[in-house]
Amino acid sequence: MKKIFLLLFILIVSITISRSQELQCMIQISSPGMSETDRQILQTLQSSVYEFVNQRNWTEYQYKPEERIEASILITVNEKVGSDEYRGTIQVQSRRPVYKTSYSSPIINHNDRDFIFRYVENQPLEFADNTHTSNLTSVLAFYAYLIIGFDFDTFTPMGGTPYFEKAQAIVNLAQNAPERGWKSFEGQRNRYWLMENIFNSQYSNIRQALYTYHRLGFDRMTDNMDMARTEVVNSLEMLQRTHRQRPGSYLMSIIMTTKGDELVNLFGEAPAMEKNQVVQILSEIDPANSARYRRITQQGAGGAGGAGSPAGGQGRPR
Repeated sequence: MKKIFLLLFILIVSITISRSQELQCMIQISSPGMSETDRQILQTLQSSVYEFVNQRNWTEYQYKPEERIEASILITVNEKVGSDEYRGTIQVQSRRPVYKTSYSSPIINHNDRDFIFRYVENQPLEFADNTHTSNLTSVLAFYAYLIIGFDFDTFTPMGGTPYFEKAQAIVNLAQNAPERGWKSFEGQRNRYWLMENIFNSQYSNIRQALYTYHRLGFDRMTDNMDMARTEVVNSLEMLQRTHRQRPGSYLMSIIMTTKGDELVNLFGEAPAMEKNQVVQILSEIDPANSARYRRITQQGAGGAGGAGSPAGGQGRPR
C-alpha cells in the first residue's frame, strides 16, 4: 500500500512539473497617495494578480521551470474614482536569455497609461478567452499574450502569431467596454493600434527584425561577435526600411524604447565605420533620441563588455 501511495505522489508531482506555466512574472502594485484601507485592498490584489498571471496556462506548450519567460508588471494606482474603481498605469517588461550567456535581453518595455479597473477585496479574478468579463483581467491577459507573442517572435520568424491573435481577440471583445484603451478613435497609441501594427503587413519587417536581432545576432555572439553584430545591423536596416515606408509606427516606438540602451552598449565596442552606420540608422528611425545614439561614437573600440556584449552562462532553450 505504501508503494502505491508513493507512486501516486510521484505521478502527481511529475504532472505538476510538466505543466509549468509560461510566465515567471514579478508583480508590483504601487499606490502613492491612497488611503491605508485602499493600500491594504491593493496588496490583496497584488497577490491575486500574481496568481492570475503566473499560475495560468496561456499556451498548449509544456514549459520547464527554467524555460519560463521572465517578466514584470508594475501597476501604479494614481487615484480612486469610485467605491471600487481605480485609475492608473500598467508598465509591462519582459526579457529573454541570450544563448550561452548569463545575459538577458529586454524584449518589451511598455507603459500603458489607459488603465482603469474595478476591484473588490478578495474578489476572484475571472477570465475567459471568449468574453470580456472585466477590464482588469482583460488587460492582464492581453499583456500576458503579448509577452508570450514577442518571446516566440525572437525564436522563430513570426512565431508569436497565435498569441498575438489571442491578444487581438481580447481587443475585439472589448470594443463595447466603457474603459479607454481598446478603440481606434481614442488615440493612435493604445492597445487597438498596437495590435493593428503587429498584424499590418506594412510593418511585418519589425517582427522579422526581432528574430534576426535575437536568434541570428545576440544568440551567436559567443561564437562570432563580428558576424553577430552584422546580423543586428541587418535587423536595424529592416527597421529603417519600414520607417521610410510608414514612419511613426507605434510598434516601432515601443521597440526603440526597449532596445535603445542595449544598442548603445553593443555598438560602443564596434569598429568606427559600423558605429557611424548604426548611429545614422538609429537617429533616422528614432530622431527624438538621437543624442543618446551619438554616445556610440564617443565610446572607444576594444574588448567585449557592457549590456550588449554578454559572456558566460547558459541561455534558456526553446
